[in-house]
Amino acid sequence: MSSDWLDRLERAGNRLPDPATLFLIGTLAIMLLSQFAVSAGWSVDKVTEQHGTPVTQTVSAVSLLDADGLWWVISHLVDNFVNFPPLGLVLVALIGIGVAERAGLLPTLLRRLMESVSDRWLVPVTIFVGINSSIALDAGYVVLPPLAGALFAAAGRSPLVGIGAATAGVTAGFSANLLITGLDPLLAGLSTSGAHLIDPDYQVAVTANWWFMIASTLLLTAAGTAATRWLVEPRQAVSAAPAAAASSAADGDRAAEDRGLRFAAWVAAGLLAGILALIWLPGAPLHGSGERFPRWMEAMVPLLLVFFLGIGLAYGIGARTIRNDRDAVRMMSDTMKGMGPYIVLVFFAAQFIAVFGHSRLGEMLAIAGGRWLAALDLSAVSLMLAFVLVVMLGNLIMGSASAKYAFFAPVFVPMFMQAGISPELTQAAYRVGDSVTNGITPFNPYLVIILAFVRRYLPDAGLGTLLALMLPYALVFAAAWGLLLGVWVAFGWELGPGGPLRY
Repeated sequence: MSSDWLDRLERAGNRLPDPATLFLIGTLAIMLLSQFAVSAGWSVDKVTEQHGTPVTQTVSAVSLLDADGLWWVISHLVDNFVNFPPLGLVLVALIGIGVAERAGLLPTLLRRLMESVSDRWLVPVTIFVGINSSIALDAGYVVLPPLAGALFAAAGRSPLVGIGAATAGVTAGFSANLLITGLDPLLAGLSTSGAHLIDPDYQVAVTANWWFMIASTLLLTAAGTAATRWLVEPRQAVSAAPAAAASSAADGDRAAEDRGLRFAAWVAAGLLAGILALIWLPGAPLHGSGERFPRWMEAMVPLLLVFFLGIGLAYGIGARTIRNDRDAVRMMSDTMKGMGPYIVLVFFAAQFIAVFGHSRLGEMLAIAGGRWLAALDLSAVSLMLAFVLVVMLGNLIMGSASAKYAFFAPVFVPMFMQAGISPELTQAAYRVGDSVTNGITPFNPYLVIILAFVRRYLPDAGLGTLLALMLPYALVFAAAWGLLLGVWVAFGWELGPGGPLRY
């Protein structure tokens, strides 16, 4: 595959402003459009029910460029940022996950699992581990592709196939997982913000897509295995480069890792037993219902913090990567330092969503768009699959999952709500479309790292080589995952705890 057009696309994409700048531009554009809408007298009628009686309300635009509008923007600048739902959820969850990663627990588990696999199961386990590696933040990108390449080479198979399979799991299967990850609170918060344009009291649970993501993990493992064996591996000859043996830790390091893993297993068992007791025992803090969901669901982010912090500290103490409290605090601090770009992005995304809501343009667009969708009389399956395609195309020019959904959620979540589709289903469809093209978008910053791994075995490889390796996975994952979503909606299955299909 020629990489000329891909190189031109990459250069064009690099000339785009940073996502934070795009949100600033979008905020200013909404402010200008709000003034134009007021001057033009734009309005829509909204029909609601009060005590069983239909009531028609007129929704008109609110200017953000007159004195009152500008005062609102200025006076709410801090509140918009601080109260932005994904901000606290993500930062709290990542404190624990960050310690588990930086202490060495998550990378060690990934490496040990890969090293213990027989040749027969090498492909499915590589993809399965890649899909679930999103729990370890970005460790999957760095740890799995080179390790898979070395293991495939040692097994007499093309190392490029190993790199491709691992990268497919990490990228195209990014949103799927057996567990709740840091992505779940982020997307749930953005979905909640979008839903508030229609229903100010609506809350999207962190667990809303859990069942669907578990099923997706299993399906994508099977689909990725088929794609590897029938489409990818036949095109790849075993590399002429010397096969690098799979690296293993030194004896001393391995003994320390074994001790750390034992400590982590003991603590994990204790924490799980304690959490289950708090959920099941009558009168316990997590037993019963909260404000909208069962208490354990509403406490999922704090539970993630406690669990991963506990097992991360246990591993670090056992493996001696954590020798005192300063080491643990440093790991938490380093995790937060890595979130600096996200925090900056959130500030501008929060302003964009807030002005979009206050101007009432979002509500007007949702009402008008929802009526248009209802008039088309399309099924929920058709609407969601069309949305998946839109997201797939959008992912080719904007790689960031959070930045893209921050643009999409305020528009599509309320619009689909007007057509009777729940925010939880819109979020699930977004996750499908956003994931499957991650491995072929030139704007995924980690593809440069993957390309460096490919060049260890194929020095002349370019971006086109990598994209040709990953394109079969994108196509197969899109077809398989889209089919699963369609079947799921057609059968009316709940997406997860607190994850209805209809609004």
